[in-house]
Amino acid sequence: MEKEGKLHNTLTYVMHHWRLYVFFLGPALLLTIIFKYLPMGGILIAFEKYSPFKGFFGSEWVGFEYFKQFLSSPDFMSYLINTLKLSVFGLLWGFPVPIILALLLNRIESSKIKQKIQLVLYMPNFISVIVLCGMVRILLSVTGPVNMMFNTTINFLTLPEAFRPIYIISGIWQGAGWASIMYTASLANASQELKEAAQIDGANIFQQIKAVEWPAIKDMVVIQFILQAGNIMSIGFEKAYALQTDLNLGASEIIATYVYKKGLLDGNYSYSTAVGLFNTVINLILLISVNKIVEKMNDGQGL
Repeated sequence: MEKEGKLHNTLTYVMHHWRLYVFFLGPALLLTIIFKYLPMGGILIAFEKYSPFKGFFGSEWVGFEYFKQFLSSPDFMSYLINTLKLSVFGLLWGFPVPIILALLLNRIESSKIKQKIQLVLYMPNFISVIVLCGMVRILLSVTGPVNMMFNTTINFLTLPEAFRPIYIISGIWQGAGWASIMYTASLANASQELKEAAQIDGANIFQQIKAVEWPAIKDMVVIQFILQAGNIMSIGFEKAYALQTDLNLGASEIIATYVYKKGLLDGNYSYSTAVGLFNTVINLILLISVNKIVEKMNDGQGL
């Protein structure tokens, strides 16, 4: 009865002040509908032999023809495996780094030193992807600093086996510091009394982390893991395309770059939309599956 009373009072308040809610929420909802929901109508292109001159409703309906064409393509497994390898390895190598950084920063007692270190760690996040790729190309070129340091003449970006480490390590360097902000904020909720008590009892650093700091960031870690694992197939094409060369295509050609080339370069809009939609559906399935798995492993707590 108490909950029903609170709900009734809330609804009464909202109905009484509806103009205020429309004023503040109206523009945001309108922009969301225009830029997020209306473009979803473009999904129809995946099921049509789309012609820009005939439009959505005048183009010939072909059903799942383009999906079958992509799934039966001899390069399908190659693109899928390359995408999964970049995503899964990036998740396994990159996910723990922000957590470790946050735990290490939390051990620094001097606020001035901590702020300076955080500034250095956060700065790479503000470098654009294209600028980052340019830096990587310069560093790893035949005459670049890396080859000069080891007195070699290796063109790393022409080696398919070197593409994934380059892609993943540069991504960790760019984003780990910024991603640690959430964990650093969560660690602020850790009980200082418990930490001092653990220190008095003789607990080492790892025991303090396990007993005091880990419970403070556990929920945030679970949420971030679900979100990142659910986006395994969502690799932006910009970085992969900017680091791509003719000689490393065997490792660098992923679904996102394939969609870009087929859609914008070749003008095959229907086929590229079908491939992109396939990618999105796989992402949705992964997100739901990972959330269910984490719920079972985490006492029913998921996203």
